[in-house]
Parts: sequence; C-alpha cells; structure tokens
Amino acid sequence: MKFGILKERKNPPDRRVIFSPDELARLKQLYQGASIKVESSDIRVFTDEQYKNLGIEVTNDISDCDVLFGVKEVPVENLIPNKAYFFFSHTIKKQPYNRKLLQAVLEKNIDLYDHETIVDSHNHRLIGFGRYAGIVGAYNSIRAFGIKFELFKLPKAETLSGKEALIAHLKRLVLPPLKFVVTGTGKVGNGAKEILDAIKIKEVSVENYLTKNYTQPVYTQIDVLEYNKRKDGQVLDFTDFYDNSQEYISDFERFTKVSDIYITGHFHANEAPVILTREMLQSKDCKIKVVADVSCDVNGPIACTLRSSTIAEPLYGYLPSEDKEVDVFHPAAIVVMAVDNLPCELPKDASEGFGEMFMENVIPAFFNGDKDGILQRAKITENGKLTPRFSYLQDYVDGK
Repeated sequence: MKFGILKERKNPPDRRVIFSPDELARLKQLYQGASIKVESSDIRVFTDEQYKNLGIEVTNDISDCDVLFGVKEVPVENLIPNKAYFFFSHTIKKQPYNRKLLQAVLEKNIDLYDHETIVDSHNHRLIGFGRYAGIVGAYNSIRAFGIKFELFKLPKAETLSGKEALIAHLKRLVLPPLKFVVTGTGKVGNGAKEILDAIKIKEVSVENYLTKNYTQPVYTQIDVLEYNKRKDGQVLDFTDFYDNSQEYISDFERFTKVSDIYITGHFHANEAPVILTREMLQSKDCKIKVVADVSCDVNGPIACTLRSSTIAEPLYGYLPSEDKEVDVFHPAAIVVMAVDNLPCELPKDASEGFGEMFMENVIPAFFNGDKDGILQRAKITENGKLTPRFSYLQDYVDGK
C-alpha cells in the first residue's frame, strides 16, 4: 500500500497537513507493508527537512501512490485519475461551488473519501478539526471583547506557537465578571470549554447562570434541549428533537438577557429553528456584546452572522436595529467573529491532533480488510459512479 501526502494548493494557503512527521514515522513502524511519500511543500507547518530527518521520502512526484491524503479540496487540474483521495470535498451538502469538483472526480474514476464522511456504525464522526476550532474560537471571543472595549490587546492566535501559548496569554488578563454561554457539547463546544477551564473560568449550572450575579467570570455550556423548546410545551428527549425539529422553537432568549459573550459550538440541521434571532438581538434586554460564531453558517441560526470573516480581518460589527454590518467600535454594535477556518490559526496542534485520530480510526482499516466498514461508509465515489450511500448527490452532479 503506497500512501502519499499532498501539498495543499487552495488559496488562501492552508498550512495544515493530515500527518505530522512523527505520526508518519509511527505509521511506518506499525505497518511494515506501507510505503509513504510526502509531496514537497513550502507552506506546510512542518518543513520538508523535518520529514526527511525521520527517513520519510519527500518528492515532487507522488503519482505512483495508491492513496492520497490532503486537507482542503484538491484543484480539479491537479486530480490524478484512478487514485483514491481523502480530503474535505465540501460536496456532501450539495455545495454549488464544488459541483465541478465532484463531476471531475467521477470523470477521472477517482475513489473519493471525505473526512466528514468517516463515521462509526452509529454515524458519529470519527475525525475532524472541531476541537481546534473551539479552542481558537474561545480565545478569539476574549480577544474581541478586549478590542471592542479597549481593555487589553491579545496577539492573534496564528502568531502564537500553539494552545499552551494561547492559554499563557489569557492567564495574564484580569477579566471583569463576564458571563459566557457555549452552545453545543461536541468537539467544537468542548474545545471552547477546554480553554475556559484552562484559564479557571468557573462553570455554573444553567439555573444559576440565569438567576445569579457573580463577582468573577463564569460560563455555562448548553445542549439542544436547553436552547430549544417544543411549541406545544411538551418536554421530550434528544431523539424527538432530531426527529421533529420543525416542532421546536428557540428558547435562547433567556440566555441573551444575561450573557456577555456567546460562543457557538452547535451542529445545526437544516430544519432546526434559528437559535439567535434578529428580534432577540434587537431587544432592549439583550446583553450580548460578542458573538464568536465558530460554527459559521451564513444566513443560518445566528442572525448577526451576515458573512464569514477571515483570519486577516476576523471581526466586524453588527447593528441590530438596522440588521447591517457596521464598524466594530460603533457604540451600538455587537462584535461578530465568524472565521470559517479557525483551526488554520493553530496549524501544528491541529495537524498533530488530526493525525492521531486518523491513525487510530482510519489507517487500521487498510490493513484489516476494513472489518468495521469505516472505508466502505466513507466512500462517496467508486468506478466513476456515486456509491449507494451517496446516490442522493446524483441530481447535484447532473446540475439539476
């Protein structure tokens, strides 16, 4: 089995990689039958030399590899026919901007696996960068507060060496008694929680958060049934919410009345209710000053996310009364941070963490006959056709 590590070619440049040099050295040690090549790159967070120093071949030609691993979409002109590829294709939700990519994959007889489709038998995702999005999102929310109110200046996360450096900078601050609310208890929400816990912000129950005043910063982390409620008033369970989300409305307003900073870490299904509505933001009772929309669904569940922002320009102001973008320093503006590629700000940590997950959950499948069905479930295309699991994409491919 010949594995190849792709150079990232998408703009803006992404410095992440699926496997660090150490992880590839471990792969070679564990699986004697594997041969590995790394495509030379001048932007990767790990240098070519770091791979070479561990005895890994670095080359400009990886066309003899069977399986190619990347992070972001591979440009159509760089796709090599008759190979297996792993990358974030951004096609499984029928994203219009990548229709040509999926068409090219089929035309070139490529077996496409998407990192998002790597799931266990219960359909739970096994790998992703979500934790790092949450970590950077929490850091950026505090950085945004400092900028808006001219209280302190934190360096950008991308200029620091990793998570521990972020924590070290945050620990130097003396924060006012802010209230943080985090939606979601998955990888993103727990990444944000990791940072808040590391800097000793106290976690409190929903009831205490909503009713008590504190002399120190506090946070609460809430799940779907705490920020949504059934229209008929029944209190049921998670399964009901996921099966009948159209029967629910947002119950988030009670949090907007007491929260200073809102960090989103939720997964939002298409039919689920809007979480933070324009009406909530316009209310005189709304106390929210910063929204760190890590999930970053434009025109989605967070009304103030008018557009995604960038690592270069991560913040913009939102004026609730007019539902429009304004300067961050406008006195009535809520600060929005909606960077859609936050893990890129911690490329080393994110790459190391991703590689460990990939090594544990995916690589064994190549050597054990895919006994758990990991590869089978993740495969989107095969022999120039969509696999049955992804046949719903046919009209998307056909341009309908």
